[in-house]
Amino acid sequence: MDPNPSTLPDSGQPTAGRIVLAATPIGNTGDASARLVELLGTADIVAAEDTRRLHRLVQSLGVTVAGRVISYHEHNEAAKTSELLEQVRSGSTLVMVTDAGMPSVSDPGFRLVEGAVAAGLTVTAVPGPSAVLTALALSGLPTDRFCFEGFLPRKAGERASRLADLAGERRTMVFFEAPHRLEAMLRALRERFGPDRPVAVCRELTKTYEEVVRGTLGDLLAWAESTDIRGEIAIVLGGAPEQAAGTAEDHVAAVNGLVAQGIRLKEAVAAVADDARVSKRELYSAVLAAR
Repeated sequence: MDPNPSTLPDSGQPTAGRIVLAATPIGNTGDASARLVELLGTADIVAAEDTRRLHRLVQSLGVTVAGRVISYHEHNEAAKTSELLEQVRSGSTLVMVTDAGMPSVSDPGFRLVEGAVAAGLTVTAVPGPSAVLTALALSGLPTDRFCFEGFLPRKAGERASRLADLAGERRTMVFFEAPHRLEAMLRALRERFGPDRPVAVCRELTKTYEEVVRGTLGDLLAWAESTDIRGEIAIVLGGAPEQAAGTAEDHVAAVNGLVAQGIRLKEAVAAVADDARVSKRELYSAVLAAR
C-alpha cells in the first residue's frame, strides 16, 4: 500500500520550479494564446528579451504581470543564466518570452534551456506563432522536408562559404534577413543556385501589410532592386533538384567558380562533389588536370 503523501517527512528541500518557453505574437496580438495570457499574469519571473516590448504586449492583452520582470537578451544571457536557474531551482516558475515567436529559435533562450537540462530542471513550452513555420506554409514550396538556416553571414566570403555548404541541400530552406540586406542576399542566392531556383519572400507576416512574393531568384532579385522593402522578412528557398551524377570533368567549372569567390580548393571540391554525387578524389584530380 502506498504511503499517504501527507504523512511523509518533510525533506526540508524546496521543490524545484520550472521554465516555460512562451511563444509571443509575430505581428498580430490576436494570435496570443490563452495560456500565454495566464502565464504572464501568474508566473513568479518573466524573462523578456526587451522589457519595453513586453510592456506594450501586456498592455494590448490587458494583462497585469504579477511577477518580477527581468531583461534577458543576447548581450547578458551568459551572465544572467546562472541566476535565473538558481531561482527556478528554488521553486520559481520562470516564463521566457522574446520579441516575437518562440524563444531559443534564432532568439535568446538556448543558454537557459541548455543550463536547465544540464541541471535537471523542468523545461516546457507554450507553443504559438512562428515566423519560420508561417513563412514555410505560405511559400507554396514543399513542406514535407525543410531546414532553418537563420541569418546568413554579412561578409561576402563567409556568406559564399555557407551557401557552398548548402549547394546540395534538397530540403526547402528558410532564412531570415534584414530588409536593407535583402537585395544583396538574393543576389548571392542567385549567383550560387542560379536564376531559376524557386523562392518566396515573406514580409510582415500576420501584420496589416503582410506580403508574400513568389517566383524565381531572378524574378525576385529584379523585384528587390526596384522596390523599397521594409519590415521583418523570411525567405523560403526551394531545395536542389535531383541531378544525374555525370563525370568528374563535368563539374570542374563549378569548382573553379567557387574558388573564384574565395573558397579554398579542397572546400570547393567537397561542396561540389557532395552536390553532384561524384568522387571527391576524382573531381580534385580533374580540376588539377584542367589547369
